[in-house]
Amino acid sequence: MATFLFHQTVYGPIHSRRLGSSLGVNLLPENNKWCNYNCIYCECGWNPSGKGLQRSLPSREQIRRDLEEALKQLGREGRCPDVITFAGNGEPTLHPQFAEIIEDTIALRDLYCTGTKVSVLTNATELHRPEVIKALKRVDQNILKLDSGIAETLHRMNQPQKSISPKALAEQFRIFGGTEIIQTMFLKGDAGNGYIDNTTPEELDAWEALVADVRPSMVMIYTIDRDTPAANLEKISPEAMEHIADRIRKHGIPVQVSA
Repeated sequence: MATFLFHQTVYGPIHSRRLGSSLGVNLLPENNKWCNYNCIYCECGWNPSGKGLQRSLPSREQIRRDLEEALKQLGREGRCPDVITFAGNGEPTLHPQFAEIIEDTIALRDLYCTGTKVSVLTNATELHRPEVIKALKRVDQNILKLDSGIAETLHRMNQPQKSISPKALAEQFRIFGGTEIIQTMFLKGDAGNGYIDNTTPEELDAWEALVADVRPSMVMIYTIDRDTPAANLEKISPEAMEHIADRIRKHGIPVQVSA
């Protein structure tokens, strides 16, 4: 299906269902995706392989220059975005200078657009790096992916390069002391590796137990809105999404629904 890449280091602002007016920052290659997950629903498509694979990353200096130019212009025009969002063509924390880039971003935000938040969308697989943890603790919205509480489903949905336990992943979230946000994609369909539905009672019980135990500051749940690399995936209805949200709200945890 018609997935897409971001061909700039700084792009937008664009409208985000979850975050509002978002100035995007892409720390990954501009011509291909680079991620240690290969999610069946990723808007950037499948991970590439073979010839032509680009591994060159934008430098800290380039990102700082492009971001300063964008923020200065938006501030001058009175159009500061709601949020500066690190996502782009894969997993942003893979950039070796991720922590330094976050430091630059906060300084530029404070200079040109003081009311703008800094957000990172991450699969949380780089939390073994102390500098990544420190950087994520500094941003306004540290948004961590947890698509299932059951290992088999997580592996089929996210297709990580290394084996990951949802329980161990959630346990790492405790590093942030409840300031983190958990995000979860809900969907169903045949992704080519069997039928997947992470909205069954068994799935929701396992996911709810992890979320309730971690007690994040917020949970963001969403369903398919754009084209996906796996062709036979289905959206979850708004009504079903609200029922899922209510399972978390009863624990006193705020939930944002994007259906």
